[in-house]
Amino acid sequence: MHDHVATILGHWQAQRPDLDVSPVGVFGRITRIERYKTTALREVYRRHRIDAGEYDVLAALRRNGPPHRLTPTELYRGVLVNSATMTERIDRLERRQLVRRTRSDRDRRSVSVELTTAGRKLIDQAAADLLATQAQLLEGLTERDRRALTRLLAKLSSLLERDS
Repeated sequence: MHDHVATILGHWQAQRPDLDVSPVGVFGRITRIERYKTTALREVYRRHRIDAGEYDVLAALRRNGPPHRLTPTELYRGVLVNSATMTERIDRLERRQLVRRTRSDRDRRSVSVELTTAGRKLIDQAAADLLATQAQLLEGLTERDRRALTRLLAKLSSLLERDS
């Protein structure tokens, strides 16, 4: 198969045959795939009137299981943003009544964030839409191809996470 990255690799090989440009074959494709994915998912978020960050917060709460509640610290660590960014996201979602802050019965200083009924309904719809969109992006791959790709990406991700 010939794609844009293959053309780039060919040009590098012609101009600098002394360089091992094989990493471009991996990371160049990951970058291009990310662009296609971002464009497709941006449309999903637009349909549900949320952004990617708000989706991440709602999804983290939803997949946590009943009562779909986490502390702000658990949320920002789980979605890998800083505390100020998480506070902004929670504030926006709370204004839209998709989440609510609750105080702990045991420690009044402790606050949790939980999904409201409206938040749960929205994330359930958005997640189904997002997964259908992602499945469409993978349509050209066989199930065997998907498993192999998943395994290799998990291996690379694990190696990079371990080294960071």
